Amino acid sequence: MNIGVDAAALGMSNAVTASTGDVNSGYWNPAGLFRIEDSEAALMHASYFANIAQYDYAAYAKKIDDRSAWGISLIRFGVDDILNTTQLIDSQGNIDYNRISLFSTADYALTFSYARKSQLKEISYGVNAKVIRRIIGEFANSWGFGIDAGLQYQKDDWQFGVMVRDITTTYNVWAIDEDKFNEIKDAVEGQNQELPEDTEITLPKAQLGIAKKFEFHYDYTLLAAVNLNMQFARTNDILASDAVSIDPAIGFEFGYTDLVFLRAGVGNFQNVEQIDGSKKVNFQPNIGLGFKYKGIQVDYALTDLGDQSAALYSNIFSVKVDLSIFR
Repeated sequence: MNIGVDAAALGMSNAVTASTGDVNSGYWNPAGLFRIEDSEAALMHASYFANIAQYDYAAYAKKIDDRSAWGISLIRFGVDDILNTTQLIDSQGNIDYNRISLFSTADYALTFSYARKSQLKEISYGVNAKVIRRIIGEFANSWGFGIDAGLQYQKDDWQFGVMVRDITTTYNVWAIDEDKFNEIKDAVEGQNQELPEDTEITLPKAQLGIAKKFEFHYDYTLLAAVNLNMQFARTNDILASDAVSIDPAIGFEFGYTDLVFLRAGVGNFQNVEQIDGSKKVNFQPNIGLGFKYKGIQVDYALTDLGDQSAALYSNIFSVKVDLSIFR
């Protein structure tokens, strides 16, 4: 749930809390769903860690009336065809490759979103209800539930946004197959002697955003946006304390006739301790490209660039469709 969706947003380093206003707002800030004109659908696919992990997303949103909208989205992040070698050695101590099986581990998030315009025409608000499902083959699985809330305010060309994730604290409760656990309990001396904890807690996080759109000679636009991503604990973020840690993100989108878009951003500023004990600030740059024609928008983003990140390159593609074009 921390990775993000939509190549357009990822190309801007996720600095879209204030500016989001389409089907993908269900993830970034549900208040933005109110800004869709009719109904929209979106799809995204990304491969992580040299194609080992697959990240997929689908969403749909629809205007209810002139004051409200709703949406639904599904995210899956999974690694498939993992070798299960727990039974590789038979009871006689012989290696038997026929005893190897395959399993998948995957996380799912199903989100229901609702947005509404307030009595003050510049303000809209929205909420998400999330169902989290996590599966590790036949070994363990969990269910979780959570709530997000968001707010947007627009004044002329300025946009402001607030998003609070897991506002109620999200709990995942695990069910562990004890028979499977007992099969590996004594495989390595001193390890896997007790069942893992069966409750996983996701603490609240907040995002503050501000954005402004500039127009030049009617054909050219520039969207500049800043996000402050906050966690209420001490982390390696560039601004950290016991009460709150803040990771800023900056994004830009240059557009030509609402047809072609170039994007860039930088975020994920972290204080990373070096071998000699000193600290160095690492960051993650992102770039992106988009095309929009007759209600169909195709976007691409390249993330985890250069030596500033320990992760591998990630190529992300997404498509967004204004479904009113089919009427």
